Amino acid sequence: MRVRPNPARSDALQAVSAERKPVDALAFGMMILICMLWGFQHVTMKLAAPHISLVMQAGVRSIVATLLLLLWARLRGIALFRRDGTLGSGLLAGLLFGWEFFFTYAGLQYTGAARMTVFINTAPCLTALGLAAFIPEERLGLRRWMGILMAFSGVALAFADGFAAPGKAGLLGDAFGLASALLWAATTVLIRTTKLAAVSAEKTLFYQLAVSAVMLPAVSVAMGEPGFVSMTAAVAVIVVYQGAIVAFASYLAWFWLLTKYLAARLKAIVFLSPMFGVVSAHLVLGEPISAAFLGAAAMVAAGIVLVNLPGR
Repeated sequence: MRVRPNPARSDALQAVSAERKPVDALAFGMMILICMLWGFQHVTMKLAAPHISLVMQAGVRSIVATLLLLLWARLRGIALFRRDGTLGSGLLAGLLFGWEFFFTYAGLQYTGAARMTVFINTAPCLTALGLAAFIPEERLGLRRWMGILMAFSGVALAFADGFAAPGKAGLLGDAFGLASALLWAATTVLIRTTKLAAVSAEKTLFYQLAVSAVMLPAVSVAMGEPGFVSMTAAVAVIVVYQGAIVAFASYLAWFWLLTKYLAARLKAIVFLSPMFGVVSAHLVLGEPISAAFLGAAAMVAAGIVLVNLPGR
């Protein structure tokens, strides 16, 4: 069903888009660091899994990040609870975010960290499709359609590689990775096309972390996960890494970038995240990487670049 255009809403979206600028040196450097952090996080999830069950890990990291964000907002005088008409879209963003990380963490029970990283990072291509439906400036040309086709050809190749592996449990994990990517893309589109686009990065992130901090531990308990099994210094470091560095600092930086720069241009750099993830999973976890899977990862990365490179 085709959505009937709303002229007033379209003008507002164009005004918001006009305030964003192309990627400069600061944004590029921040995105490189963010991609490294995101690529490595799936490795830490696997490392901590024997000590803290996976979905509970997701809940703990959201709790840690929410508390840090509340402290950050208090110190900087940022209003998180002021009425501004974003409650409905904010809660929806929180639910999308929470289920995204449910599928990410739960999927790692069945598939490798490298594979999960690649499947999740199809999100930029899915985002491009979603944004094109709502924002005229994000419409898809021939090059971007070619990028989407290349990325999803890479996904098909990765799935074929999974079929060749012994057992089929990994395919479920791969499907969870794609579900996570779809939810990530939906969250980004929601933020860009609602009043969330005009609020602070801290408030946008707070909605997502706070909802997931309540939701994910409850889902873990409902699933019958063992939760906390043991705690060592290394596991504590991983909890801090996931909660303070990734879920708080890197996401705050990411949502700040989304309020200042064109989302599609930022996502052109996200192709580095699956590369960092594949390499770190191989070096740290010793995950085997087939030639077919490397080719699939390269196709996904190339597709992201084609989809999101700025035009002339």
